[in-house]
Amino acid sequence: QVQLVESGGGLVQVGGSLRVSCAASGRTFSSYTMGWFRQAPGKEREFVAGISWSGGRAYYVDSVKGRFTISRDNAKNTVTLQMNSLKPEDTAVYHCAAGKSSAVTGPYDYWGQGTQVTVSS
Repeated sequence: QVQLVESGGGLVQVGGSLRVSCAASGRTFSSYTMGWFRQAPGKEREFVAGISWSGGRAYYVDSVKGRFTISRDNAKNTVTLQMNSLKPEDTAVYHCAAGKSSAVTGPYDYWGQGTQVTVSS
C-alpha cells in the first residue's frame, strides 16, 4: 500500500504557472504507475496525466497537452505536475494517484486528499 500527500496548489492568474507535487510513502513507489486527476465543483473527476513506473511513458488528456508536464523522481518518491498557460477551466482540486497496472491511463488504486488549484481571470 502507498500513502499519497499533495502539495503546491494555490491561486494563480490566467496564463500563469503552478507546480503541484505528490509525496509517496513506502518502499515500492517505483513499481507504481502514477497519475494526476482533477475534480471541479459539480463535475466528475477527470484524468489529467499519467506516467509509467520508469518515467519513460506519459499520457495527457487533450485539454492539457502542450501545457502540462508530468514527471517523477523515484529516488525521492515524488511525482510532479508542472502546469503552464493556466486557464480558468483548469480550476479544480488536483489528486495524485498510484496504480498497480502498467497502463498510464489506469486503473488507479490509491488516492491522495488533493490540493486546490484556482485560476483567476
